[in-house]
Amino acid sequence: MTRSLKSLWGRFLFQDRGVLPTKRLLWIFVFVSIVLLIRTVWDISWTFIIIVNSVVLLVSLLDLRKSPNKHQLSFKRKIQSEMERGLSYPVQIEIRNSSRHSLSFRFIDGISQSFHNHFPFHGEMQKEETIVATYETTAEIRGRYEIHNLYFRYKSVLGLWEKQVTAVLHDEVKVIPDLTVTRNYLENAQKFLLYDGLKIRKHQSGGGEFTKIRSFVVGDDPRKINWRQTAKLQQVMTNEYEPEHGKYITILIDCGRMMGAELTKGNRLEHVLEAALTVAAAALPKGDYVSVLAFSRDVKAYVPPAKEMAHLQTILQAIYNLKVDPAESNYAAVFTYLQTVQKKRSLILLFSDVRTFLHEESALTYLKRLRQRHLFLMIGIEDELLRRKIKEKPVDIQNTMMKSIAQQQMLIKKREKTKWESQGLQMIEAREEKLAITVVSHYIDVMNRGLL
Repeated sequence: MTRSLKSLWGRFLFQDRGVLPTKRLLWIFVFVSIVLLIRTVWDISWTFIIIVNSVVLLVSLLDLRKSPNKHQLSFKRKIQSEMERGLSYPVQIEIRNSSRHSLSFRFIDGISQSFHNHFPFHGEMQKEETIVATYETTAEIRGRYEIHNLYFRYKSVLGLWEKQVTAVLHDEVKVIPDLTVTRNYLENAQKFLLYDGLKIRKHQSGGGEFTKIRSFVVGDDPRKINWRQTAKLQQVMTNEYEPEHGKYITILIDCGRMMGAELTKGNRLEHVLEAALTVAAAALPKGDYVSVLAFSRDVKAYVPPAKEMAHLQTILQAIYNLKVDPAESNYAAVFTYLQTVQKKRSLILLFSDVRTFLHEESALTYLKRLRQRHLFLMIGIEDELLRRKIKEKPVDIQNTMMKSIAQQQMLIKKREKTKWESQGLQMIEAREEKLAITVVSHYIDVMNRGLL
């Protein structure tokens, strides 16, 4: 296709600028042609045919002059600089018509095709009017996107010709993980954990930091009674303790090939990022230090340990654009790197695929070294297909064979997990919708028991 043909085809595809006949004008010419064809039976002259077509063309050109000039239109786009994956956000397009002509319009915004939109957007506006057109968009793929152009077409009153304008509007949008689970935890931690049947427990007796003195209630440990305050106030008072703050939490995020497996909503990596941000949000307000390390064949991102909630934004900006690599993860390399950057004892939370990890015999040597200084916990997402096959009833030979193979795979996994756990390396698997709840619950349990 030549350059001129590409330019012409681009104009029909909402690109660049130009003037195009509308369907209404084409139908008028078709109707006039049919009428003139029928009149040829009565032997009409060529002069009459030329006059009729000239009149139609002249009317259409007059209609074209009644439409605004492109310089009389101006545009502004208002869009969120950060969007959460899978959530709907409004985008506002401010359109100003400074001409003395009304118009009807449609436009397509130059937003990425990975966003869910309903284009073209249709509307009308009067002369010397400014309107705000709002449409909803949803981003399904994380990352950084640049939006440059707005493709705008408009017609005059009769709508015989359509003009096209390409407005250059530069905007940048970051699509970050869905933080709905994180917000739910921050709003009400106890309610968030009760969804999974768990509770935030007070610290066990004999340790932790003193918090306050309060009235004794049924269920409190009698050994914590503050006898001096009890005698002073003539009311049984008890000391309240909470886990020590300032502990180190290290989150390892696997970005290897197996993390790209699709689940009900998104892939494994999407759920892992949401869970990692939630456990970071749970640890930072308590004064704990949180660091994050993402890896596949090599280290992809590293956030040094820090505390306070402002650090959550640092973590988010470092990991929001992580992608799944089409390669196997190098656990030995990441554990070696971790030993060089994390010297203090910490709780290591490794998000990865359990089945793949169990066959990494070389990683066991490095983990034994880490286990001498750190507390290790691996978290994976349960294989929903395998679990469903195990629960199926063996109604025929095929189902029976598939069920037996699934059970065999589950037994192999349990046997390998037992071998690793005997070395002090704990592993758990959770369903995709309860991954964040499970991780936060284990973190709180470790803090409550004072294992760090």
